[in-house]
Amino acid sequence: MKGYMYILKCKDGSFYIGSTNNLGNTNNLERRILEHQNGEGANYTQKRLLVELVYYEEYERIDESFYLERQV
Repeated sequence: MKGYMYILKCKDGSFYIGSTNNLGNTNNLERRILEHQNGEGANYTQKRLLVELVYYEEYERIDESFYLERQV
């Protein structure tokens, strides 16, 4: 299952690093970013809206994206 590591820039200038998977034909990266933008994401981003996607990487396996998220 593919995975994504992504970086969001928050309105206050801080950054949020997250990861998500890609189930079937559904692009969960797009869905997850929309959740963050709508205040339905992590507590950190809910308090720092608006957010914008500034970077992402795609991986063949979700565990690879989770590993990189922790490294960043």
